[in-house]
Amino acid sequence: MDKQRLTLSVLTLLPLAVACGTETAGGDPAGTGSSSVTAAHATGVTGVHWNVDSLTVDGRTTRSPGGAYLRIDRDGRVSGNLGCNGFGSTATLKDDRVDFGDVRMTEMACGKTPMAFERSLVRVFGRDTFTTAVKGDKLTLTTRAGDRIGLTKEADVPLHGTKWTITSVGVGDAARPVPAGAAAYFVLDQRQGTLSGRLGCNDVSAKATVRDGHITLGAARTTRMVCDASLMSTERALLGLFDSTVAYVLDHRSIALTSTNGTHVTASADK
Repeated sequence: MDKQRLTLSVLTLLPLAVACGTETAGGDPAGTGSSSVTAAHATGVTGVHWNVDSLTVDGRTTRSPGGAYLRIDRDGRVSGNLGCNGFGSTATLKDDRVDFGDVRMTEMACGKTPMAFERSLVRVFGRDTFTTAVKGDKLTLTTRAGDRIGLTKEADVPLHGTKWTITSVGVGDAARPVPAGAAAYFVLDQRQGTLSGRLGCNDVSAKATVRDGHITLGAARTTRMVCDASLMSTERALLGLFDSTVAYVLDHRSIALTSTNGTHVTASADK
């Protein structure tokens, strides 16, 4: 019989609401086990957002209800969604094989279809070592028993031309969500070499030069409206990004900005 190796528990790193029920299956918390990635896999399987398309078990294929995905970082850490719940794990890759470590997941309850798909996917993840096959933008993970997970690469959204909706802002170790109604966002225009957007109350624009993982922002030009105190507080914090060099990390549909003065901002691509 296939060996079950997964212990499912709340993944505290994912801020999702807890509802009901888990499945169980054995081992150490995600992120604490060893992981490794060979150079051959670094460019083919890792660092990619893989949407789960289908799951084949005992010769029967089920299409994903949507929302399920897998990402293996270059350090071997794994994150994703099983169809309803988020999860984390580790992965060891060697040649054309990948072995997942123990999985931790949230405990949200969803509809019947995504929950059924999730239970099947969890069981397959616990079945020994997978063989990987990459063809174009497709990845297939196959167990020794012949069960398969079909996945498709989804590219990161572009840095330029995307409307980035700001979700949090802070200075130093402190961070807070953007208040409701702030509508703070920015767009980088590569041709014009500018950033434009809204700070929560006022519109803003500035010169912007992107190079080597950094954005050099000029002085902010803003409108002069006065809004609610919470919006103005958010605006003052966001102004800390300007007239400085900002490091950025782009991860699929999210971006993190950190300026030289310690201001840090997270944003997500507008749908």
